[in-house]
Amino acid sequence: MAEHSTIINVAGNEGAMATSPGRYQQAKDSWRKQKAFRNSIRSGIYMLLGILAAGFGLRGFLMPNHFIDGGVTGISLLINAKTSFPLPVMIIVFNIPFILLGWRQISKGFSIKSIVAISLLALAVAVVPYPVVTDDKLLIAVFGGFFLGAGIGLTIRGGAVIDGTEILAIFLSRKRSMSVGDFLMVFNLIIFSVAAWLLSVQIALYAMLTYLSVTKTVDFILEGIEEFTGVTIISPRTAEIANLIKEKMGRGLTIYSGKKGYGKRGETALATDIIFTVVTRLEISKLTSEVEKIDPNAFIVMQSIKDTRGGMVKKRPLKEH
Repeated sequence: MAEHSTIINVAGNEGAMATSPGRYQQAKDSWRKQKAFRNSIRSGIYMLLGILAAGFGLRGFLMPNHFIDGGVTGISLLINAKTSFPLPVMIIVFNIPFILLGWRQISKGFSIKSIVAISLLALAVAVVPYPVVTDDKLLIAVFGGFFLGAGIGLTIRGGAVIDGTEILAIFLSRKRSMSVGDFLMVFNLIIFSVAAWLLSVQIALYAMLTYLSVTKTVDFILEGIEEFTGVTIISPRTAEIANLIKEKMGRGLTIYSGKKGYGKRGETALATDIIFTVVTRLEISKLTSEVEKIDPNAFIVMQSIKDTRGGMVKKRPLKEH
């Protein structure tokens, strides 16, 4: 009986071990589905807010005063100002080639979301009764660009676009040596030149101001208030500098193992530790001054970072002393 009981218990434990991975996988799949659902909801909210903001910038500021912007939206506004052809229709028609290009170059999911976003923007412009806010040209250029830029930025955060110019710029930059920014600049300069010829030089100049407002707002929406900077520090006093970053600044860091190459003392093959951390632009001065107190000869390299994911980028609470 004792032997029989032992066998049963062992078999039971093996069965539990066999079913445990299955339960773990089910829990993991459930967590992934919940996360995907939350991400979809968040993307939908971003897109909806972006569409409403862009519609307000167009109907409340730019359209009533025959102002234009850059990109596909600028082309649509320019033609609308000269022909009174319905803007919602032109927004859809002029974006179709770029969306088809995005279907091939980026992803089908991105293109489908962009089609939905552009269609909803056209619907908002056609249906939503936005109030006309002002007829002051400077306010129109600045705040019209602000709301349009907010709409573009929020839609991009939602995983779509409401202006397909960026898709074309990405495609052409892969075929030529020019950057995405260079293509956008050339493309928009052509639009502004045509606006100066068809409308007036004054409207073209205000269009440039509107475009600057749009781009700065898009950068603000995508990058946030805190502009992050990656900092690489090489010093023989790695432990003290790492402790400074953790305890005094409340930042995370990574320590690489490397070898010295060529410096003030010539060639050397000595091993060294390399610190990498991410701080905000406002913290750079404090970090460099504190590092110099520890090691005046520390080698510090800084580079701008557009965005971050994962890790401990946000400051953790500092310990009370």
